[in-house]
Amino acid sequence: MEGAALERGTAIIDPFALRELDLGEHRASGTERSGFGLRRFIPTARADEKPILGDELFALASMAGVRKALDEDFERYLAKHRTSLPNETIGVGQSFDWQVFDRDLLYSERARFVLAGIVNRMDRADVSPEACGEVRLIYRLTRLDEAPVGETANSPRLPMTLNVIMRAKGGSALSCKEIAQRWLAVADWPENSVDLANRLMAPGGPLELVDPANIDRIETNLQIAHAPKSAVRDFRTDYLMKVFRYNAQTHAFDEAPMENQIDRDRILADDKLKADFKTWLLDPTNFGELDRGTLLIPDEFLAKSVIAPTPVGFVSSELQPAFGLVQGEGDHPVFSENDIVTALQKNASTLQNMRSVAGFERRLNDIGCGGCHQTRGIGGFHFPGVDWMAAKPSNSTVVPASPHFFGDQVRRRDILTAFGDGRPPDFSRGFASRPQTRGTTELAGTEYEDGWGSHCYQGHDNEAENDRSFRGWTCAEGLSCQIASPATRMGMCFIKTR
Repeated sequence: MEGAALERGTAIIDPFALRELDLGEHRASGTERSGFGLRRFIPTARADEKPILGDELFALASMAGVRKALDEDFERYLAKHRTSLPNETIGVGQSFDWQVFDRDLLYSERARFVLAGIVNRMDRADVSPEACGEVRLIYRLTRLDEAPVGETANSPRLPMTLNVIMRAKGGSALSCKEIAQRWLAVADWPENSVDLANRLMAPGGPLELVDPANIDRIETNLQIAHAPKSAVRDFRTDYLMKVFRYNAQTHAFDEAPMENQIDRDRILADDKLKADFKTWLLDPTNFGELDRGTLLIPDEFLAKSVIAPTPVGFVSSELQPAFGLVQGEGDHPVFSENDIVTALQKNASTLQNMRSVAGFERRLNDIGCGGCHQTRGIGGFHFPGVDWMAAKPSNSTVVPASPHFFGDQVRRRDILTAFGDGRPPDFSRGFASRPQTRGTTELAGTEYEDGWGSHCYQGHDNEAENDRSFRGWTCAEGLSCQIASPATRMGMCFIKTR
């Protein structure tokens, strides 16, 4: 699954190609492209061949709203911690019980965002059909004032990514079919490294269309704090995620609601909002889209930030973003069990994933950014990115993406191929815990589907007692589902003798 031939149509992860795209050290003769360093994609940044550092980046007028919103979320997080956990210290540095992300580094000349991957998301054309989906430029915050670390001399990367989301089509006259064909062709190219980078940007290449004029938004994800395992608590890390849309009139990024990130606390505190959300989501059309994973929840029900704690395990808890919305999880839920059962019965003939109350609960959690990033991620990341600054980047031990990311490649490739063939794509997706296989067996036996470490459901001896949403989540031959909780019967696939 991690072969270049599979991914180059959906993601660029060649370390030497990414280095060239970021720095432009070996620009092809005659090309006018300035590469894909972050500076080029931030409005109001001055023209310069040098990478943009943190101090310059966050001093820009276009980024003022980003810095302000991040600072406000930090202060809210710290205040909440001091109120709820007064006996556990919190601050920057290892002397604290909870060690907070150092904002001084983010805003300084000692760090910059390094291009760590480019991801083709034409599978999101259902959200933006006129743009043929998205292309995501993913940058990883990296220190510049420290030497490489560890036996493999990895660069001193910090736990934060900044994604620049581009409209795939932009102002081009090309069709979605033609754009998809450009990406699909990359899998057969013989080039690697610098030659691959230059061909990607050349006329006819898929990155030819990626232009600063096509910016839609930026997304940030950072590890706001972590608490090492101690006598009073288990290991935990909290991730702060936010979205900022580009305002073409003001040439600035504005804080925006996060796609499908349900504002649980605000909804539960407002009876009218709670009733409105319940009515809207139980509408048969919306309920069906929720099941397919293609739902778009209106902004009035959404949050502008989310704290995603990890790990969350397999038992429902308040650490999950939708906890409390369903009966049995809190005192004043939005949905009763009868509400859900009735909706399931009305839509039974068309449902693909949600076939039980537990399936509905799981989908409410993983439909948004926070819950998805809590599921089969690397910490709170699905794409921590390639470390091409390492001493031996082609032999780095750092995995560029999560099991969820790799498992979803089959679905994304199927959509891309449908576009390339001129067929209507199927944009549906399964739960974040188990990938859609789209009729193939290439994931069978791997950690992405039913192999060692994959998520599973332990069935009852009596088949009729099994949860209909998850009864197909079995393990490959030689493995058994080791459950974390008898209540959910969810666990992970390990060898039977364990």
